[in-house]
Amino acid sequence: MSAPAKVRLPAEIWVLIAAAFVIALGFGLVAPVLPQYAREFGVGIAAASAIVSAFALMRLLFAPASGRLVQKLGERRVYLAGIVIVAVSTGACALAQTYWQLLVLRSLGGIGSTMFTVSSMALIIRVSPPAARGRVSGVYSTSFLIGSLLGPLVGSSLAGFGLRTPFLIYMVALLVVCVIVFAGLRESPVLVPEDGAKPVEFTFRQGWAEPAYRAVLLSSFAGGIAVFGVRMAFVPLLVVETLHQEVGMAGVALTVFAAGNAAVLFASGRLSDRLGRKPFLIAGSVICALGTGALGYAPSLPWFFAASFVAGLGSGMFSPVQQAALADVIGSRARGGPVLAAFQMSADLGTVLGPIVIGWLAERTSFGVGMVVTGAVLAVSAAVWVFTPEPAQIEHPDDPEHPDHAGDGIDPQCACDGSPDGKPVVRDGMVPAGRPSDYHKPQ
Repeated sequence: MSAPAKVRLPAEIWVLIAAAFVIALGFGLVAPVLPQYAREFGVGIAAASAIVSAFALMRLLFAPASGRLVQKLGERRVYLAGIVIVAVSTGACALAQTYWQLLVLRSLGGIGSTMFTVSSMALIIRVSPPAARGRVSGVYSTSFLIGSLLGPLVGSSLAGFGLRTPFLIYMVALLVVCVIVFAGLRESPVLVPEDGAKPVEFTFRQGWAEPAYRAVLLSSFAGGIAVFGVRMAFVPLLVVETLHQEVGMAGVALTVFAAGNAAVLFASGRLSDRLGRKPFLIAGSVICALGTGALGYAPSLPWFFAASFVAGLGSGMFSPVQQAALADVIGSRARGGPVLAAFQMSADLGTVLGPIVIGWLAERTSFGVGMVVTGAVLAVSAAVWVFTPEPAQIEHPDDPEHPDHAGDGIDPQCACDGSPDGKPVVRDGMVPAGRPSDYHKPQ
């Protein structure tokens, strides 16, 4: 793959990156205090945990509807509406008088969360230059990670102000983000083209026809199981029950994982623009699989930290790149709400099912076997990528900015494209080469 000249990122990208940082920071304020806050209503541990599960469940259930809303109303409207819903419901949590009020409000927050998660991915894809998709994914993921790490630190400094304070601060932060995003994207020439052309509707069926999309769904599901599900559920148990350490060391292990993640997030995304997506998707999945499997057999705390760091490195290699691969499948000029919703659902489904299935397996065998099986799921996704065509080589007639068009004298309005053998390649739903820009309608 040729190394394109460095592309300057549009201002819209930086607006979305700043918004992601603030959103992650605010979520980090609320997440640590939420179970304890729920307990103040006189409920047990299971009921307090259900507050967290309700948020995740509503994200999973409402994802398909969020995708359809993006298709019908557009990315920006759904993004802003989602942020407002989360802001209002989060602020109302601080005023909740009963446990059931808190449960309903957090469930509403889950609906808003999936709305702006799906639409934010759609916005990033729409405004990212094709030659810089990996770099954008890397920067976006890094900003979100840093916000997630700083959130609990800021939250700890607010402990003296009571458990309701973080909810109010998060609400204010989200409303500020809403204003900034509204102002920053209102006149965007990328989202509102001067020629008035409407985005192509890229359907789930079209996405499923692409081998790269099927592989992205599998790797997202595997990442949900290993990175967001099993790791978060099992690390505290492994630290206490197999290494016989204090539970505080689990927090250190999670931080070490995040450090490994942060070390490679940006670099892997940027390099994937030059070297292709597959090397990072394959190597990252394998490295994360090895680190994850080693967690179950670590003989001491230093070895456990080392395995956590290795798993973090692997996750940092494939996470931003699979988002770039998803952008390669959809293209910059298409609106793929259902495709993005399925991508999010695959990760959320893995997050929900992973701890249940692997927990059942660990009870009947051992923690070590459970972690090895978790790593094996990642290894399977790596093997699938070996036989999957390179996503970055997918051509879109609706991406005139694609680097393969640079300097070839093709009119930017042309709906043509070419395959490596020189024959034109036209995606489903597009008019063949040479037609004017009104091809922005499904046929």
